[in-house]
Amino acid sequence: MSSARPEPLSLTSALVRLTREKPVTQADLDMAALFTLDALANSLAGRNSAPGRILLKWFDGNSAANVAPDPGRMAFLLGGLCHILETDDLHRESVVHPGCVVVPAAYALAAKYGKGGRELLTAILHGFEAAARVGMAVGPEHYRIWHNTATCGPFGAAMAAAALLDLDDEAAINALGNAGSQSSGLWQFLETGAMTKHLHAGHAAEAGVRAGELAALGFTGPARILEGEKGFFRAACPDADPDAVTRNPDAPWQLVRTSIKPWPSCRHTHPTIDAGEELRARLTRDGVSLDQIAEIVVETYQAALDVCDRPVAASDYEAKFSLQHSIAAALICEQVNFDAFGEKARADCAGLAAKVRVLRADPWASAYPASWGGRVTIRLASGETLHAERTNAKGDPEAPLSKQDMIAKAKMLLTHGKVAEPDRLIDAILDMATGGETPALNLF
Repeated sequence: MSSARPEPLSLTSALVRLTREKPVTQADLDMAALFTLDALANSLAGRNSAPGRILLKWFDGNSAANVAPDPGRMAFLLGGLCHILETDDLHRESVVHPGCVVVPAAYALAAKYGKGGRELLTAILHGFEAAARVGMAVGPEHYRIWHNTATCGPFGAAMAAAALLDLDDEAAINALGNAGSQSSGLWQFLETGAMTKHLHAGHAAEAGVRAGELAALGFTGPARILEGEKGFFRAACPDADPDAVTRNPDAPWQLVRTSIKPWPSCRHTHPTIDAGEELRARLTRDGVSLDQIAEIVVETYQAALDVCDRPVAASDYEAKFSLQHSIAAALICEQVNFDAFGEKARADCAGLAAKVRVLRADPWASAYPASWGGRVTIRLASGETLHAERTNAKGDPEAPLSKQDMIAKAKMLLTHGKVAEPDRLIDAILDMATGGETPALNLF
């Protein structure tokens, strides 16, 4: 007599189980608080921008007076704001910016339902885990057309929502299924520098919140949204690696494998900026004028070329997605800050940027996405060459920012966002790791 073989777990089922079985230490909560600080500081700073002002006008115009904001719409607003200035975090192996999706979703729900700081931070660990693990499985071809933050982010937002809404495993699977069915976000906006990228983060955050809230009421979703015959991988991931969703279950939380940006530009430009700052110091030390530079060669990986090969940058936003401008700015500007991508800096850097040649080269091409590196070579008119290379960029787990660096970055962002008493908000966010309450944000 034969017995029926049990049906294997769906990938979302296995992901829920894996995530909920991972232990959470005090060190994990401390790190989650720093990443939460980074994301919320980015959201508040993003208000001080043209797209940010549009998002705030939209939100304010659709809000009822004296009524607590709907968490889905709040998540959309915070997510959109967080992704504007190009200073939010990045998980390299998945090419996902988890913070701009997971933190807004989790914060909006924690604020509405009165969840404490440690509950919020635990949910954020869960959300980063889901977004990153799905992102690691989509394969490199997906990223050529689809924006991974937009397509994988909803899974992270839903996982965070499941934790904060106390969903059982079945309801959490429903939430991930319906969040994944809303995955969307195309790179077409890069051709014109449209504001669409901010919409991607906001939609992904809101999709996870909605899916979680509906699952709490019994709204069902597809368990095999990832691997099904009409699921996400089949539809949008020609070289998917489904096993990556659950590979290495005992690895550290993916949040601690996430990079923090020190410069306000696309992460693909950061190895180049990092190397460029080293070369600027060497040129200054040796008394070499930038006028003596005949050519600059940037060697990197294919994804950096796909997204950031932009010889002429006509706006701040295009400059943030230009390897050519970024290396010129690193060599010319004393600090690669917001001003380094502005109109004056673009004019100052244009001549040097025109001398830049970018190309795909190993070992950086083969090492991507586990490692995001590159080399910059400067050829002087005399024939002398100088070069600097990075296996990883500043802010990666292998070259991390210190706690004080991250606090200083947050203070810079909050000051840019015209936040009153930034130190008080920083302390309140970090105190969540040791039992503090979820702090209120004043967005208007």
